[in-house]
Amino acid sequence: MNTAEFSSLPLKPALLENIESLGYTHLTPIQAESLPHILEGRDVIAQAKTGSGKTAAFGIGLLSRLDLGSFRVQAMVVCPTRELADQVCKEIRRLACFTQNIKVLSLCGGVPFGPQVGSLEHGVHVVVGTPGRLQEHLRKRSLRLSNLKVLVLDEADRMLDMGFEEIIADVISYAPTHRQTLLFSATYADPIREISHKFQYKPVSVSIDSSHHDSVIEQRFYQVEKAKRTSALGYLLAYHRPESTVVFCNTKRECQDIASALENSGFSVQALHGDLEQKHRDQVLVRFANKSCSILVATDVAARGLDIKELQAVINYELPWDPEIYVHRIGRTGRAGKKGLALSLCTEHELNRVQAIEEYQTITAKWDDVAPFQMSREHRFEPPMVTLWIDGGRRNKVRPGDILGALTGDAGIPGSEVGKIDIFDMHAYVAIKQASVDKALACLKNGKIKGRSFMVRKSQWG
Repeated sequence: MNTAEFSSLPLKPALLENIESLGYTHLTPIQAESLPHILEGRDVIAQAKTGSGKTAAFGIGLLSRLDLGSFRVQAMVVCPTRELADQVCKEIRRLACFTQNIKVLSLCGGVPFGPQVGSLEHGVHVVVGTPGRLQEHLRKRSLRLSNLKVLVLDEADRMLDMGFEEIIADVISYAPTHRQTLLFSATYADPIREISHKFQYKPVSVSIDSSHHDSVIEQRFYQVEKAKRTSALGYLLAYHRPESTVVFCNTKRECQDIASALENSGFSVQALHGDLEQKHRDQVLVRFANKSCSILVATDVAARGLDIKELQAVINYELPWDPEIYVHRIGRTGRAGKKGLALSLCTEHELNRVQAIEEYQTITAKWDDVAPFQMSREHRFEPPMVTLWIDGGRRNKVRPGDILGALTGDAGIPGSEVGKIDIFDMHAYVAIKQASVDKALACLKNGKIKGRSFMVRKSQWG
């Protein structure tokens, strides 16, 4: 069954009204294929890449099943990383704002355990979490699944890649046998089929075409000598000047080395890999998302759950062995109707990887040349924004509107100069256009937010 509009689905009027108020009218292909089955209560295994609208598909499905009068956990979403869990949590809350009574809780590692127990005791309808932390709560009996109706495994392929198979099996062992299980994955390899066979009952299979058309994502390949790979990367970044680029590397070590080389050549860059502490990781993602850092050098695992709406380019510093991972990487650009750029460097020894990509996508690779580029400290490639750090957050009852008001009030700066505002428990970040940053800093230092003075400074993260 294929449905073009949300209004033709059997949804509660309040939920439908809210979906439409969020700007959703037409279903994406994955929603059109999966939602009718999900709403019928069927188990579904869906192959869909990041940015396909899969979160809204299972989010709408699980929200339509909730009994709001019962403050027991009725839906659980398992995600590979905290970033993805946070993103899913935000999306479900947006979809759920048609009623004030729906409680959605994030249960992830890297944050204190105690407050999560307190939130669970007060009653929750939906939990979204990472395998390890969910397992910990289940073993300590702070999380109980006896009333669970819907279980979602999101980006299941990555959870298997990250070695979570045994933990996931343990987590699912606490769930009732009679439940709906939804499995979403970017790939459809044998391990995913095995997981489905183990935990699902007569699932409906849904698969969306995983190739990327050149009209949406422009794919280009560049053959280089191994010793000249870094200077070729510098050339592509200097030539295209994208405001937001993810450069993919295959190892953590390579990731750090490339970020350092680019930083030493005047690029605005940060590294994202598995060795970063959660606090630093959050800061890196804030700066990249608000465009005060233009380049993120990341490994595949570290980039899971990365949701940047206007990612202009993806560069493969080195091609992955698996063509499915290549497709998943480049699918992060060319979203929301905008054209994306996918540039890939490869040596002569890696030409077989390009051939595998051609076969997988049924395309012919388009090759370009790179000009010589001298990596040096003389270049300066400034990002469009600068981030200001504010020593006050949710605990101080600071909201985005309070910060915006302090910046744009009397003798302030125009609202058009203010970018993304991120509020954390103890602090906040606001992006300001380069030309207005000094005035904005003076506004916040000399003025008040929420009637109080807060410490403010330019962010100096690496």
